[in-house]
Amino acid sequence: MSQVSPDIYSPPIFHTEEIQKAKLIAIWGMAGSGVLAVVNIVVGLMAGSTSVVAAGIEFAGDVLASGVVLFGMTVASRPPDENHPYGHGRSEMLAGLLVGILLAATGLGISIRSLQGFGQAHDAPLAFGIWPLVLAIVVKTTLTVVKLRYGRKIQSAALVADAWNDAVDILSAFACLTALGLTLYSPERFLEADHFGGVTVGLVVIFTGLNIVWHTSLQLMDTMPDEAVLQAIRETALRVPGALGVEKCYARKTGFQYHVDLHLEVDPNLSVQVSHDIATQVRIRIREEMPGVADVLVHVEPSPVAVVRSK
Repeated sequence: MSQVSPDIYSPPIFHTEEIQKAKLIAIWGMAGSGVLAVVNIVVGLMAGSTSVVAAGIEFAGDVLASGVVLFGMTVASRPPDENHPYGHGRSEMLAGLLVGILLAATGLGISIRSLQGFGQAHDAPLAFGIWPLVLAIVVKTTLTVVKLRYGRKIQSAALVADAWNDAVDILSAFACLTALGLTLYSPERFLEADHFGGVTVGLVVIFTGLNIVWHTSLQLMDTMPDEAVLQAIRETALRVPGALGVEKCYARKTGFQYHVDLHLEVDPNLSVQVSHDIATQVRIRIREEMPGVADVLVHVEPSPVAVVRSK
């Protein structure tokens, strides 16, 4: 069996440019979350609203989460070296995992803080506490759309995780808005609703964090991609003249891209050089037509169909 070993690769130029855009998006996300954190905490304290303060604390956690994402993408975009021939992409996955852990911890803290106000006599919150939540919904909706778009485009687990974090913030802001609205509508009957809004925010954030931890853990464990990805790799390989079949196809994600192991079937009567050339063309075509693939290790196998025909 012959095998074509991968050399140290360089990501496509357009992919590198997209990563730079993703970093800039993460920076703007940090700035936006920072402003929302300050506004919601200050206004929430002035208005006496537990929900608004809880939302502000959540946004403060987002600043840290986006910082982790930015650091992970910066390390992951470094080119391969002697000690890291597959690149530094796993740091981006670790960043996504850490974001999930931070979210779960932040959600727990928000829930505990909100529960502390139950049963205590206090004045009803003031109506101007609504406006920071409205601002948060607008800003977080924009950040969610932009981060999801670029995160999926460059297959960044960390940026997608950060985008879902912002999406949860939208739901949290709506929950806080509803709870605060009930309290303002009838303080006598719904005074505790504002606290319930804070607890709801915390629980949603905990669930989101654990969900992100689960999905990034699967990637770190080299879980295979969707069958559609593998099928696209097989079909691309079989378009190369001389490629008669694909016996096996494995792929694992190492950051922004996949590394593929492919068992390619060729005519066993071909010389080693010709078989090697076919395998090289398969590797080149997959990398050119599928930007999500970093490199391909091609194992050459004798085609059973060709063996039967030769007999």
